[in-house]
Amino acid sequence: MTESSEPSSDVPGRLFLTIGRLSRTLRQAGAPGPGTGAISAMATLAACGRMRLGDLAAREGVAAATMSRIVSALVDSGYLYRESDPVDRRAWLVALTEEGERLLAEVQSIRVHELSKRIDRLSAEDKEALMAAVPALEALLEDDERRN
Repeated sequence: MTESSEPSSDVPGRLFLTIGRLSRTLRQAGAPGPGTGAISAMATLAACGRMRLGDLAAREGVAAATMSRIVSALVDSGYLYRESDPVDRRAWLVALTEEGERLLAEVQSIRVHELSKRIDRLSAEDKEALMAAVPALEALLEDDERRN
């Protein structure tokens, strides 16, 4: 066995590639609709409630101009709505519409179902290892979530 194929070598690199590939295949299994950035923004709004565009961009880790384009497309499609910020009438808040909530639930359901099918095909040992790894994977996000 070569060094690069040993299970313990280059864990960050292997994890990065594996998570990216798994995410891509799950997105491809999803229903047609908005792209990944849009679905991610919608999921953030579902979890956090209405937000200013700049706050949403910061939480998503993208430029305000990028988020502005995503939000405009989602508003035009009827998945988000804008409302004046009651604290600062010059600013806008964005939030999910009922149609946006429905679409988000549908896309997430399809992707979770696809992931469940893949997990079901794993050996019992791999399922156990995956279950044991979930808290560690969640911990990788905790610092980011606390900052936002």
